Amino acid sequence: MGSHSIFALCAGPCRGMCAKAVRGPQGNTGMLPDFKFDGKEGIICMGVLGELEPKAVFRFFEEICAIPHGSGNVDRLSDYLVAFAKERGLACRQDGMKNVIISKDAAPGYEEQEGIILQGHMDMVAVKKPDCDIDMRTEGLKPAVDGDYIYAEHTSLGGDDGIAVAYALAILDDDSIPHPRLEVIITVDEEVGMDGAKALDLSEIKGTRLLNLDSEDEGYFLTGCAGGASVKHFLPVAWEKRTGTLYTCKICGLAGGHSGGEIHKERGNSNSLAGRLLAEMSAVTDIGICGIEGGLADNAIPRETMLRFVVSGKEAELTKTVKRLEGVLQSEFSTKDPGVKIVLTKEKTEEVSCLDRASCDKVKNLLLLMPNGVQAMSADMPGLVQTSLNNGIMKLEEQDLTIVTSVRSSVASEKEALITKISALTGLLGGSVEVTGDYPGWTYRKESPFRDLCVRVYEEMYGKKPEIHAIHAGVECGILLEKRPDLDCISLGPDMKDIHTTEEKLSISSAKRVFEYVCRVLAEK
Repeated sequence: MGSHSIFALCAGPCRGMCAKAVRGPQGNTGMLPDFKFDGKEGIICMGVLGELEPKAVFRFFEEICAIPHGSGNVDRLSDYLVAFAKERGLACRQDGMKNVIISKDAAPGYEEQEGIILQGHMDMVAVKKPDCDIDMRTEGLKPAVDGDYIYAEHTSLGGDDGIAVAYALAILDDDSIPHPRLEVIITVDEEVGMDGAKALDLSEIKGTRLLNLDSEDEGYFLTGCAGGASVKHFLPVAWEKRTGTLYTCKICGLAGGHSGGEIHKERGNSNSLAGRLLAEMSAVTDIGICGIEGGLADNAIPRETMLRFVVSGKEAELTKTVKRLEGVLQSEFSTKDPGVKIVLTKEKTEEVSCLDRASCDKVKNLLLLMPNGVQAMSADMPGLVQTSLNNGIMKLEEQDLTIVTSVRSSVASEKEALITKISALTGLLGGSVEVTGDYPGWTYRKESPFRDLCVRVYEEMYGKKPEIHAIHAGVECGILLEKRPDLDCISLGPDMKDIHTTEEKLSISSAKRVFEYVCRVLAEK
């Protein structure tokens, strides 16, 4: 713990979830600015991660976990970072988007070295299990340890990209770590279109070497990424009254995952499967759709989709059809996504509002015809997905069925062509689209002195070369390079599993090794 620390450890049974204000060396309070303070010296409880190494990294990570920080809900975490910098007398700038830039002068002997930028994002994909009662907009996470892994009880963990923030804070907090001039850039809303990076003003940034800490595989150095955009479809619908038996049907049990990093695994997409289900059921009986809801984020492969509908006959055939399709899907996904199931629940007979027959047909056809998953593989880099889309969010509202898709491609023209294609499909059915969050890709740089340095240090530490690759996911480096083409970038990070899901895990040992590696890179002259 650094000399400026304003935290004390809690010995109580609160499992690491205390989040009270702390009175610093100058009597300051407010490291967690939106929590209620009682005017007494407060506590950040370290009951879960406090003994893990490196202690500083996991201390800061647990403090981050205690602050809600889903995309669009980062004000408190942003203010926490500002308070951190002020407590240590570090130069800090917080812009209108709540992006934070913290600078620290070079350590003695490093004044002449070229500065390094450490970069990550503060927001997380906040998802929880259906039976979880945590309010992720107002409550912190519940980190826990299982062997070599940290996870969060019943929710996503936010290792993507809380570990980057924890690394940066630990380095800034420790005056014994040798380094050139440091500029730490922590952006907002990376997970919903990288809006923070888009709004960021880099005019005062002096460094030209950028280390992005937003990768999830140790020993893999990212040097390129796909561009992307979010496409929101609006399909107008009309309603009518029908009397019949009301059913709820859930497609569930799917693994989900990141729509870029795990799209190649070809797991089931519950929203896309819902179109197939509607088609099968409509073939045996007249379906009146009452409700549709599935998916939580456009960049997360949806795991569960709910359909509510009314039927007026052939209920036995309906039940048989659903059961048969469940068996077919379980066979198709026996290796890729073996947990898939369809749960059909009969409710009651009554008069209900449902879509009229023309609207039901339009909804069914749009879901059936909307492409999903991998669309093209790279010919230049074997195994790399070149173009894809993910039907991430779907909801039936009063006037429209809305579907939000995430389109990605490392080829800009293919990205635009796919957007045109799905826009045309929605248009043919009488709908419209809105394209947002368009961001550029990151093209591989043949000459990269900073990459060469990072590779050399890795070889010296581990006796082997790291893997140099590109990924089919958005990384803020592409946006930052568009603003500052002179930046020499590389992205890396510790091992994580199942990011953006409730099964997300962060490897403790890998986090330690990567932190030691980053410190070694900073110390190079």
